Amino acid sequence: MSKKTFREQLTPKNTILGIQFLFVAFGATVLVPLLVGIDPAVALFTAGVGTLIFHLITKGQVPVFLGSSFAFIAPIIEATRLFGWPGTLSGIIAVGVVYGVVSALVKVRGLKFIERLFPASVVGPVIMIIGLSLASVAVDMAKNDWPIAVITLATAISVVVFGKKMIKLIPVFIAIAVGYVVAIIWGKVDYSAVQEAAWLSMPKFTMPQFSWQAILYMIPVAIAPIIEHVGDIYAIGGVCDKNFIEKPGLHRTLLGDGIATAVAGFFGGVPNTTYSEVTGAIALTKITNPFILRIAAITAIVFAFVGKISGFLKTIPVAVLGGIMLLLFGMIAFIGIKTLVESKSSLSETRNQVIVSVVLTVGIGGAVIQYGNFSLAGIGLAATVGIILNLILPQIKKEE
Repeated sequence: MSKKTFREQLTPKNTILGIQFLFVAFGATVLVPLLVGIDPAVALFTAGVGTLIFHLITKGQVPVFLGSSFAFIAPIIEATRLFGWPGTLSGIIAVGVVYGVVSALVKVRGLKFIERLFPASVVGPVIMIIGLSLASVAVDMAKNDWPIAVITLATAISVVVFGKKMIKLIPVFIAIAVGYVVAIIWGKVDYSAVQEAAWLSMPKFTMPQFSWQAILYMIPVAIAPIIEHVGDIYAIGGVCDKNFIEKPGLHRTLLGDGIATAVAGFFGGVPNTTYSEVTGAIALTKITNPFILRIAAITAIVFAFVGKISGFLKTIPVAVLGGIMLLLFGMIAFIGIKTLVESKSSLSETRNQVIVSVVLTVGIGGAVIQYGNFSLAGIGLAATVGIILNLILPQIKKEE
């Protein structure tokens, strides 16, 4: 983009719209780091940088904002417990590499490769496990103060069910705001984090530490977000009335997402994903200019260095976050069910029944494969088992 074109687009109107789109994605972007216990300023920084990288690789054609991926909450929590946060970061970088590999395969073999390797019978139950495995985490957070958690949950449900236009796109943000105000009224907010924070400060970046165990643990988790990415690119293309799968190409969007995720891992951030909330906002406002999303990205980077913002986010009571999670994690599980129901694969086929059943049992049951220092468990193991079963079980077109 030429300097003149940049100046032409950097208008007050576009700047305000860019900040508005960041507002839509803000709640979800900072929620993941708060849940996994890292500095939310790092997530804002990596979301902004990742979005700019994505736009660079996709030639600035796709109006996308990348933010924290909910699919990785449970794996990150467990991997951090097993291998430490620096080790987990090497796994996050590896996830970005997986995106790159899949991008190359899509470039060479086309989209049908993904459909063959990751059918709904594998992706659906894996997504369900991601949501269900976090149910106890949500309850544990909510029980810190059930009244506040229930008020937050009720607000989120009300916004999702009865909200109109832009309001309906930011249920997380509104529910947290309402829960936070109630907590203030009841005198249950500790402001010490805000008081101690400087106005300008560096995000708490963390250097990754190489860990084969963490890498092998995190890599299979990439399956669900890759499928989600494909769906999001189709969706944003439909909203913009353009075929982004063809131009700039799915291989480019996957590569952009992958490099953004790897860069996030290098800085100590969480994996990125394309946000459906932003797609919804674009559909509602009819604003499809990718430059506006780049303004949102730059604003996120600036916010990352405002220490008071990070300090304020840390004052959000645990019960408020728990109330949101009670809905959010259940919705993740529901998306897995929806994936199965709406897929073209028949659940009446024994083959698909076997795959779904074994994946769910392995994932929810907490199965572990361990050999020396190597271990594979949870969502990663369940996803691996699903892929293997899908490849080795014979296709049966018609059963007696």
